[in-house]
Amino acid sequence: MSEPTDRSKPRIALLFGGRSSEHSVSCVTAAGVLHAINRDKYDVVPIGIARDGRWSLLEGDPEAWSLASGSAPEVVVGPETIRLAADGAGRELIAQRADRSVHSLGEVDLVFPLLHGPFGEDGTLQGLLELADVPYVGSGVAASAIGMDKHFMKVVFAAAGFRVGPYVVVTDKQWARDEDAALASAGHLEYPLFVKPSRAGSSVGITRVDVPDQLRDAVVAARVHDPKVVIEQGIAGREIECAVLEGRGCGTPRTSLPGEVAVAEGDHAFYDFEAKYVEGGAARLSCPADLPGDAIAEVRRLAAEAFDAVGAEGLSRVDFFYTPAGEWIVNEINTMPGFTPISMYPQMWSATGLDYPDLIDELIWLALDRRIGLR
Repeated sequence: MSEPTDRSKPRIALLFGGRSSEHSVSCVTAAGVLHAINRDKYDVVPIGIARDGRWSLLEGDPEAWSLASGSAPEVVVGPETIRLAADGAGRELIAQRADRSVHSLGEVDLVFPLLHGPFGEDGTLQGLLELADVPYVGSGVAASAIGMDKHFMKVVFAAAGFRVGPYVVVTDKQWARDEDAALASAGHLEYPLFVKPSRAGSSVGITRVDVPDQLRDAVVAARVHDPKVVIEQGIAGREIECAVLEGRGCGTPRTSLPGEVAVAEGDHAFYDFEAKYVEGGAARLSCPADLPGDAIAEVRRLAAEAFDAVGAEGLSRVDFFYTPAGEWIVNEINTMPGFTPISMYPQMWSATGLDYPDLIDELIWLALDRRIGLR
């Protein structure tokens, strides 16, 4: 591939895959965007990141990255690896062949990072792009890091005045010093508990714990994905989500109609990975959620405030619990929510009047209009 002669179209690098346990989810997200993005308006450059961190130029066929084959898609390194130029011309893509010879693939105008989890959604990639002066879709370094870490996210939300559910954190050092003491720190929480990797998403590594004897195994399972673990007390309430888009200029963040997640009865103890991505029918979204008008207005207001509380940019999905007493408890913010065909974020915007291709356009132009560097 060489740099296109028609530079009237923004050149967009779609970056997906990555080193996290959400590698395949990222590929499926990329399939959705590749299917919907307008090739007449954008010159699209699909770049996959393998599990070992190497970048490769890939085919742009959406079917290659979907779940249609019945197996989880995965990035395989091609004959050339890709990197950003390291000489100050950060927008230039450099390809390296097996014989270590290099050649230029031209510049890109924007990176659309469709990465989920650590080493992509957590501020690390955002820092690389900031250093290279490359515009990108989504939140910056700090907001991405806060949004990825369920512990620090809760600290920020509590400081901003949001209600958060009871929880404890088990760090790697605490676990290494005294496992029994780390487990005992959760003794004041009421069951059921939900044990989660602090810096993972897509419900990877989460276990519902109904009795104390199950807690140790749940922490061990979460630690497979992250040495830092969050133990949350279960909340009695409905799961309500709201999609947020950055306001144009310095405007107020825009919010979608809220949606409610319901999981079909069966083998799912909660809204887990299979319900979200695999079984295609286990999870249902009702949008708008069946809520009183004042509750809808309130959750949209809270979602916009949560977006601003962490300093988010571009897009986010904010998840809440709505209790029987009519109270809102914030669960988490996702600064790069999924774009799979059944993902809640695009579905909520579609129900609000913004369809998938137009949503992608909006995110691209928000990023192109945003200045790089400190802001």
